[in-house]
Amino acid sequence: MYHFICRTLLQNRKVSWKTSYVRYIQTKPLFNSVSIPTKQQSLTVSYLINSCGLSLQQAISASKVVRIENTEKPDSLLKMLATYGFTKTHISRLISKLPRLILAHPEKTIRPKIEYFESLGIRGPDLPRILCYDASILMASLEKQIIPTIDFLKGFVKTNENLVSALKQSICVVRCNINKVMVPNISTLRAHGVPEEHVAKLIIVRPRSLLLRTDLFEEVVCAIKEMGFVPMRPSFILAVRCMSAISKVGWEKKKEVLKSFGWSEDVFLSAFRVQPMLMICSEKKIRDVMDFLMNKAGLMPSDIARCPNLFLASVERRLIPRCAVLQVLMSKAMVTKKLDLVWLLNSSKQYFEKKFVTQFMEDAPEVIKAYQGKMVFQGFSNGL
Repeated sequence: MYHFICRTLLQNRKVSWKTSYVRYIQTKPLFNSVSIPTKQQSLTVSYLINSCGLSLQQAISASKVVRIENTEKPDSLLKMLATYGFTKTHISRLISKLPRLILAHPEKTIRPKIEYFESLGIRGPDLPRILCYDASILMASLEKQIIPTIDFLKGFVKTNENLVSALKQSICVVRCNINKVMVPNISTLRAHGVPEEHVAKLIIVRPRSLLLRTDLFEEVVCAIKEMGFVPMRPSFILAVRCMSAISKVGWEKKKEVLKSFGWSEDVFLSAFRVQPMLMICSEKKIRDVMDFLMNKAGLMPSDIARCPNLFLASVERRLIPRCAVLQVLMSKAMVTKKLDLVWLLNSSKQYFEKKFVTQFMEDAPEVIKAYQGKMVFQGFSNGL
């Protein structure tokens, strides 16, 4: 009897505990583990939303790594940034990327760097735009990181104008370990016979190429030589720029798109040697250009391969309008059908307008509408 009573009491106790726990869950406020904010957390979240333009989710995430206990320093920072042209959008981007920036000392940490970049020639709207690409630069050491890297780059590009061009392309190069990454990669180019002025050109147009892992960079350089590029020529650096920006998978996918339109491996290599920048185009852009030129303009794969510059042209803004103009003129027998379409599509804007638009404006006013892209181009009926 005693054991029966004890067992009954124990079971009732378990039921009571479960019932209480379920009731506790049902009545517990729906907050996650970090949703019961301290006073400092509440101030931080509120400040990040109202003063820095962060979303609620961004502010909560940022409050895990920064605590604003007093708004005096953050207020001074935001006021100072505004004097250099930083808008609330810029500030939101900076703080969301690097929340601890809001606690930086405006005068000791941030202003000297901004003034240094201004002294290089980065001013006006360019200043906040460039610095927003990599917020961590504003927290890097000016004396130990930024100035030595800038001096290194300037040793190649020579002028502030060239330097600014390089920084506009990739400001993140400023905080790289130049001795561990850039110096070995530059040494690789030199070892293969690339002239100093071409190394400088690569730094100006795409410094990020030299941030590639050293073993991968060596692979890229060797592959480009095997494709027949000559290190002494400018096209070698263009090829390095393109190939270093694309993954092996991405590279093969773009080649497959070209081959699906009839290009062989030899045709691809020939076109790439003429214009390496064609591989910078997206798969969609390559497909759109090939589709239009072959199925609407009536060109053969070999025609396109001899002028791969066409991949760099806009289908909507150049290729279609020019073909539409030629279609109008052919329909009126104002030009012969024996035209080199590839050459005309690749010719300069000034030449094409003078030769085929302004010359026929009075006799065939439709060319204006066609050139403005307001006329549908159905394709050349009998080819060219």
